[in-house]
Amino acid sequence: MPPFEELRVFTGSAHPDLAKAICDYLGIPLGQSHVFKFANDNTFVQFQENIRQRDVFLVQPFSYPVNDNIMEFLIMIDAAKRASAGRITAVIPYYAYARTDKKDQPRVPITARLIADLLTTAGAERVLTVDLHAGQIQGFFNIPVDELTALPLLARYVGQKELLNPVVVAVDFGAAKRARGLAARIGAPLAIMEKRRVGNADQTETLNVIGEVESKIAVIVDDEIDTGGSLISTVTALEERGVTEMYVCCTHAVFSNKAAERLTATNLLREVIITDTLPVSDGKRHPKVTVLSVAPLLGEAIHRIHGGLSIGAMFE
Repeated sequence: MPPFEELRVFTGSAHPDLAKAICDYLGIPLGQSHVFKFANDNTFVQFQENIRQRDVFLVQPFSYPVNDNIMEFLIMIDAAKRASAGRITAVIPYYAYARTDKKDQPRVPITARLIADLLTTAGAERVLTVDLHAGQIQGFFNIPVDELTALPLLARYVGQKELLNPVVVAVDFGAAKRARGLAARIGAPLAIMEKRRVGNADQTETLNVIGEVESKIAVIVDDEIDTGGSLISTVTALEERGVTEMYVCCTHAVFSNKAAERLTATNLLREVIITDTLPVSDGKRHPKVTVLSVAPLLGEAIHRIHGGLSIGAMFE
């Protein structure tokens, strides 16, 4: 028997379409809640149904506007705690501030840890997320954290293309582990871009390409596309080194400052493959952008958490 009573899934205002798709996978209705802002910009949350002793999953990626969505989510968690929910799981498909995971400059915060503390203080009892930028963020929590990966989803899609002479390219050393996993799944060699970030600006300087890429089809891997600066420098470097075609695989599509348009400007870049951990508005959709849904991935994880089953078995 499940350790908690009836499973309920609720959503904030950040990405209701994803929450609905998760509920469709689970075969349950989306929980009814009222989330809005008063005229004075204060956020109000009320659950419109009984959740006492229910196993409650709250879905909210930390998308734009990031700070508003984080605050709304904290209020949702507090409301669920005060409504005597049996267990509260914070489902955060995209964890913002993940790049601020260490003190790499003098007198700077570790915001990823701050967010973890806020979630725990609000009342979250476990966290479910997808492809953290830095895996050590799991250690910032004193509650269970289940980190899923969209890598099998991306690898399956790329594998179906049956690319001739592919090479998987990591945009930097930090993305090497993720790129190595994709390379193993599609049976391709690995190359790594050596780069240096210029200050706090979204600019990078590509220094070298480690690995053989000439006359190959490059599958570029990263966890997040923000302004696209790192990817654009990677695309430029690969063009100069004789790559014949390029594909980009990425879990989180932030797409700031018209990143999709900037990325797809080159003819050699055939496709940008992303997931829907973040909402992709019509203004950010481009003919070269393909969106894969993580709803089945999250839905299956929620089903397993509720039933006390293994999450790791999903990836074996």
